[in-house]
Amino acid sequence: MSNQRNGDTKPPCLPRNGLVKIPTQPNGLGSASITKGTPAVKNRLCQPSSVPAILSPALANHSDLPIPSLASPLSLAALAGVSSPPSASLVGLNSSEASPGKEQPSPERLPGSPSERQLAVDEKILNRLFWYFSACEKCVLAQVCKVWRRVLYQPKFWVGLTPVLHTKELYNILPSGEKEFVSLQGFAVRGFDGFCLVGVSDLDICEFIDNYPLSKKGVKSMSLKRSTITDAGLEVMLEQMQGVVRLELSGCNDFTEAGLWSSLNARITALSVSDCINVADDAIAAISQLLPNLTELNLQAYHVTDTALAYFTAKQGYTTHTLRLNSCWEITNHGVVNMVHSLPNLSVLSLSGCSKVTDDGVELVAENLRKLRSLDLSWCPRITDMALEYIACDLHKLEELVLDRCVRITDTGLSYLSTMSSLRSLYLRWCCQVQDFGLKHLLSMGSLRLLSLAGCPLLTTTGLSGLVQLQELEELELTNCPGATPELFKYFSQHLPCCMVIE
Repeated sequence: MSNQRNGDTKPPCLPRNGLVKIPTQPNGLGSASITKGTPAVKNRLCQPSSVPAILSPALANHSDLPIPSLASPLSLAALAGVSSPPSASLVGLNSSEASPGKEQPSPERLPGSPSERQLAVDEKILNRLFWYFSACEKCVLAQVCKVWRRVLYQPKFWVGLTPVLHTKELYNILPSGEKEFVSLQGFAVRGFDGFCLVGVSDLDICEFIDNYPLSKKGVKSMSLKRSTITDAGLEVMLEQMQGVVRLELSGCNDFTEAGLWSSLNARITALSVSDCINVADDAIAAISQLLPNLTELNLQAYHVTDTALAYFTAKQGYTTHTLRLNSCWEITNHGVVNMVHSLPNLSVLSLSGCSKVTDDGVELVAENLRKLRSLDLSWCPRITDMALEYIACDLHKLEELVLDRCVRITDTGLSYLSTMSSLRSLYLRWCCQVQDFGLKHLLSMGSLRLLSLAGCPLLTTTGLSGLVQLQELEELELTNCPGATPELFKYFSQHLPCCMVIE
């Protein structure tokens, strides 16, 4: 559950991609992963945190009972007087399914005095205490005893989490050599309403539908990644799983645009399609015609052109608030014209990697999409300081601006941004022309809560030290920043005690 390096124990989650991975068990389902949250949230999940003092004095006074903490996932098990198995809990299966030969201890069999045992299984205490553990740790703690498992298997502890299952983890190999689909009852008890399936085929999806008790009505979100699903499989899945309103298809190269025409259903409100080679303008036509209630569209497709952005209907112009066009290389300023007129109510827009969009395109966005709260222009090499002037003048509600790898942005552009009183998150990763003088413009932005300067090569320790004036800053990223020295981090810890500084 933890990585050992130089004697230090690190939390069992990976901050960069938000995956919480459980060591593999013999039946294969042990490596199921759980994802949650935004990048900022994922980083915070890995920060050590003390558990509040909700234990009674009787338990707190026992020096031989360790106090649980996020840095020690098994400490609460030790508190109860039992040791967890050497390998971690399965995400989907309960302990009796994971280890058929082992029975979980009952509360009355726990060691210690009766009062200690009673305290360790007090469900009122446990219901409060378990909120302070990560998903990975909850999977382990659910193995301690039946009471803990009963408490932890309440759906409230798993809201917002998405199990990630790889195709090899969906089957057990029987002694005869035949494959048997695993039991998903542990997922159903916890009320999971979203799944990510990786590397699955049409048959695997049918097996999932047949074996997951909540598949027909209870699953709201489905994500298929690097899978061989065909048009027929996609049609069957969306026909059988009547509750799905959020769909993601990533790296699925066997379905075609015809499959979208035959399978998309009007109940879908959020759609994400990326790295699917058969997606082009006709796919956007299907989306625009078949999804009148669409609120969010995430698209990464190399062959979508400007024409497709004019397909959206009047109703979608009213309902769609989020559009992310990532690495749509063929989109130009003409496509931006079509987009701002088709979808005037956007509050979140990403043109990340749309390398043909220029300052004129950003001007169109700023003049026509005044409701924007989040704008991502990362990896747009033609964007200059002029685009930032348009943004600062017209987008008064903007809270998040991403300018990663916009290599033409200089200190002058930052001076324009300094007038934006609503901006809370600013990403300037690898903006290679930003210098110390530019940072001085940011010091007047009292609204900033998150600032990323990762990879900015011209920033010095002196310039960065001035950021202590941003006392409301909650997160500061200085990864791969040459001016970020150990002395600077120590200085920040003293003068920005409430800010999480990412080295």
